[in-house]
Amino acid sequence: MASDAVAALIAAELHMPAAAAARAMADHCRARHENAAIGILFYGSCLRQSDQALGDALLDFYVIVDDYRAAYGSPLLALANALLPPNVFYVELPWQGLKLRAKYAVISLRQFADGCAASARNVSIWARFCQPTRLIWCRDGATDTALTEALAEACRTMFRNAEPLLDAQAAHDPLAVWREGFKATYAAELRSEKGDRALSIVAADEARYRAIGNLLQEEAAGQKMPRELAVENWQGRRFIGKTLNYLRLIKAAFTFDGAVDYVMWKVRRHSGVVVPVSDWQRRHPLLAAPGLAWKLYRRGAFR
Repeated sequence: MASDAVAALIAAELHMPAAAAARAMADHCRARHENAAIGILFYGSCLRQSDQALGDALLDFYVIVDDYRAAYGSPLLALANALLPPNVFYVELPWQGLKLRAKYAVISLRQFADGCAASARNVSIWARFCQPTRLIWCRDGATDTALTEALAEACRTMFRNAEPLLDAQAAHDPLAVWREGFKATYAAELRSEKGDRALSIVAADEARYRAIGNLLQEEAAGQKMPRELAVENWQGRRFIGKTLNYLRLIKAAFTFDGAVDYVMWKVRRHSGVVVPVSDWQRRHPLLAAPGLAWKLYRRGAFR
């Protein structure tokens, strides 16, 4: 069956080796939540970079946990994670003469799987995890299987929601479907990256996206969603996604040290937009976040 083939492809991809620097940072992130961590996913633009290149980059991880209370010493952080997942943190790690930097998210296995499913209106998780990912560490085989199935479902969710946006002729090309899907998901979030970033994701791994797309087209033959419904769904996702991104931006102000400087560094790196930050804003990031977010939006940092 095509669904089994998709899961097999994802499983093989998950277990490909990762750079030593990424493994070291993953261990560092896991140690911060050791009582609850059950899996570490490594994803994003750093996935194929060398150890030396990772010394000048920001690594991205998801720490999968089984209990928010056990993951934190703070009931407030546990509650925030349950109500508006994930919680996001910024960490640095000296390693073999380099300074490694990472942004990692904490989320339960249940909420992660829900975020990959077709029923998820927010694109945040399935848009990221239909992309190549490495499973750096996993507690047991059952968790490994659950994560593999969730990532296969993320691919399915993206592809099936993107395919109806194209006419019948264009939709025959699986790469065109993926490109359309990534353009749509970028438009459904507050993103500072340039528009061609969505296209470069597919260009970086065309063989992979073609293989998965062919399997998904075979799997869903004759079950294409009506275009009118697809367009309506994407309109709803844009409202939901941007609203949740804004709320998470505010929440991030109290989840890690240096939150304001991190956000400004990220925005400046991708969009070139610079907004001055005062000492008061650094000392009171939660109060400062709404005003800074509005200034960034007005200057074109977010679309």
